[in-house]
Amino acid sequence: MKHTLLTLIACALGLLTACDKAPEQTNAPQTPESKAKGTIGVSLITLDNPFFKVIGDNITAEGKKHGYETVVLSCDQDPAIQSNQVKDFIVKKVRAIVLSPRVSKAIIPVIQEANAAGIPVFTVDIPCNEPGVKIVTQVATDNFAGGKEAGKAMIEALGEAGGKIGILSVKGSEACELRVKGFREVIDGHNASSKAKIEIMSELPCGGGAKDAGYKSMEDMLQAHSDLRGLFAINDQAALGARAALEKAGKAEQVVIVGFDGQPEGKQAIKEGKIYADPIQFPALMGVKIVDSIVRHSKGETLPPQMLIPTSLYRKADALKDPELK
Repeated sequence: MKHTLLTLIACALGLLTACDKAPEQTNAPQTPESKAKGTIGVSLITLDNPFFKVIGDNITAEGKKHGYETVVLSCDQDPAIQSNQVKDFIVKKVRAIVLSPRVSKAIIPVIQEANAAGIPVFTVDIPCNEPGVKIVTQVATDNFAGGKEAGKAMIEALGEAGGKIGILSVKGSEACELRVKGFREVIDGHNASSKAKIEIMSELPCGGGAKDAGYKSMEDMLQAHSDLRGLFAINDQAALGARAALEKAGKAEQVVIVGFDGQPEGKQAIKEGKIYADPIQFPALMGVKIVDSIVRHSKGETLPPQMLIPTSLYRKADALKDPELK
C-alpha cells in the first residue's frame, strides 16, 4: 500500500513539474502581435533631396517597431515611374501604400486601382485632393500657412524700402503650389495697406526643387530683372542653387532669399547669412505619423481626411543657438 501511495505522489509531482516547464517550449505558436504584419509600399518623388530621405527612413524605422517591413522607392520626379511602382505594390499585395505624388492628376488612375484592390492609400508631404480617389488620410506640412510665414519673413527682410522680388516654384506639386499661394496672399495683403510695396516680377519653375534648376532659373530671372531685391524659393535646394547664381553674378548682397524646409544645409546657410529665413518642416514627425495612421486604420479607426503639421519660422538667431550646426 505504501509503495502504491509513493508511486502516485511521484507521478503527481512529475505532472506538476511538466506543467511548470510547458511555457519554456520553443515551438509554441506565435501570438498575432508577434507575427509580421506585411509590407508598406512607399513611393516618394525623390531620395536625392534629404527631406524625403528622412521621411522614408522614419517610415521604415517606425514600421519595424509595429511589425511591418517597408519598401521605400524614389520615382525620380517621374509620374510614369511612380505609377509603375504603385502597380507593382498592388501586384505584391502590400498592406498599405504611401505616396508623395509628383503630379496629383497623373496618379489618379493607379490610386483607383489600389482602391479597387482594397489596399489603403495614404499620402505624405504632398497631398492628392483630386476627385475620384480614396485616400485614408494625408499627413503633410500646413504648406499654405507655411507660405504665409515665408511672406511675413520677406516683408520683414525688405523693411520699409520694399522692392521687386521673384518666386521659384514647382508646378503640378500641390504642396509647392500651396506655399506660393500663401506667400502671395500675405504679399498682396501687405501691398494693400503699406507704402513699401513689394512687387512680384517673375515666377519661374525650378524643376522638382533641385539646386541646378534653382541656379538656372535664378540666372534667367536676373537677366530679365537685374534690380531684384528678394526671392522666395519653395525649398532649400532651390534656394541654395539660386544663392550660387547670385554669388556668381555679384548680387548676393543685393537679393535676400527666403527658403522653405529647414534641412541641415538650409539651416547652415541661414546661420551664415546666405538665406534669410525658412518656415521649417518636420519630416521625421511625418514619417512617424504615417505609420501611426496605418496602425490605427488597421484597427478599424476612422481617421481625419488630413493631418497638418505647422511650420516654425527659423531665422539666423535660431541658427546661432542650434547645437546641431557647425
